Formats: sequence, structure tokens, C-alpha cells
Amino acid sequence: MATPAEPATECWMVALLGRDGRQYVYRVYAPPDAVPGDLFWAAFHCHDDLRCPRALDWFDAAEIWQPVAE
Repeated sequence: MATPAEPATECWMVALLGRDGRQYVYRVYAPPDAVPGDLFWAAFHCHDDLRCPRALDWFDAAEIWQPVAE
């Protein structure tokens, strides 16, 4: 079991800039050694099935982190 100082395994948080100016945060399940680009695309494809995606596909604007276990 993870201690409070260790990141939770197999879970990443990815924040993407939205077309409406908001920031959308997605939980992505992936191994601890996941590639940031793969995490980004997994989160980008979590958007609603609308005609246009609500998140922008700007990798440089994405924030990616592992949450700390409580």
C-alpha cells in the first residue's frame, strides 16, 4: 500500500485546455512509466462524443501529474 508521500500507481491526472476557456481534468489509468504523449492522447479522447472535441489538442498546454495517495 502506498504511503502519503508516494504517488498512487496506475493513475494519472491530465488537465487539458478547453475550447471554451475552461480547464478539463481527466483521470487516466496507465503504468507508472507511461509516456506523457500517450497520457495526453488518452485524456484527449475522453471528451464527449460531440461534433467537435471540447478540449484542444495542444500538448504543450497540458498538465500531467500523478496524484498523491492519501
